[in-house]
Amino acid sequence: MTPVTFGFIGLGQMGGPMAANIATKGFDLTVFDVAGTAALAPEGTKIADSLGAAASAADSLFLSVPDGNISLAILRDLADLSERRVKTVIDLSTVGPQMARDAAEIASSAGMTYIDSPVSGGQAGARAGTVTLMWAGPASLMESHRDVLSTFCKNLFHVGDEAGQGQSLKVLNNFLSGTAMAATSEAIQYGLSQGLDMKTMLDVINVSTGQNTATRDKFPDRILTGTYDAGFTSALINKDIKLFLANAQAFGTPSRVGEMISDIWDGCDTTLPGSDFTRIYQYIQSLGEPEPGE
Repeated sequence: MTPVTFGFIGLGQMGGPMAANIATKGFDLTVFDVAGTAALAPEGTKIADSLGAAASAADSLFLSVPDGNISLAILRDLADLSERRVKTVIDLSTVGPQMARDAAEIASSAGMTYIDSPVSGGQAGARAGTVTLMWAGPASLMESHRDVLSTFCKNLFHVGDEAGQGQSLKVLNNFLSGTAMAATSEAIQYGLSQGLDMKTMLDVINVSTGQNTATRDKFPDRILTGTYDAGFTSALINKDIKLFLANAQAFGTPSRVGEMISDIWDGCDTTLPGSDFTRIYQYIQSLGEPEPGE
């Protein structure tokens, strides 16, 4: 059955813009955020004064929260509600495979369906309505939600039927993104030490085999400009890479590169706490400031 009303929990850097896109397209949306809903609620939304109020007003409830512990706490609170309209919980957060499976069990025991559906595309993608969404859950539910998902999602993929599969794809994607940022930072530093110009290097790399997301976007638009404003923190990429590494090790897949990349991002997050993740360039630069011609 196609849902009629929607709720959205978590109106931060990603959740706020995604909720705004849903509301802009005319969907009935009730929102709640523990940090203060009135101040964060997008125009055109209904404000709930509690999680329970949002759950009572919505057929389907979106979550966009910082980590798995918060998602699990929300699922437990939903399960404990005596009056609850919501039947489907669509978790857009990055929580890790095991916590997604745990959340699905809690939801199922309370008569709800939990959808593991993390997104990729950053704050810019959330604002533009162009994020990629990795749906792990019943394909029929994805189809019944397609209209509302299309308000903030450009690329919608059904990646599996089981909770945890969406998270697995998300953390391996972010591992690759973090690897590209770290490796590109080292490569650019080496080029500068040889007297090369950063923009020239990027121009050449981006029409050559070394191109990646860091060279195409982060370096030209965030680092070369000195803005460092990708809207994603070092702490969050560090968390996601740790999730990838822990799950790779648990399943016995190779993780030598993962261990090295995790160490690098640990160092960045410790040295530059709270920083935008593009500042890994500055962190790697600080490890050995090159002088042109050296």
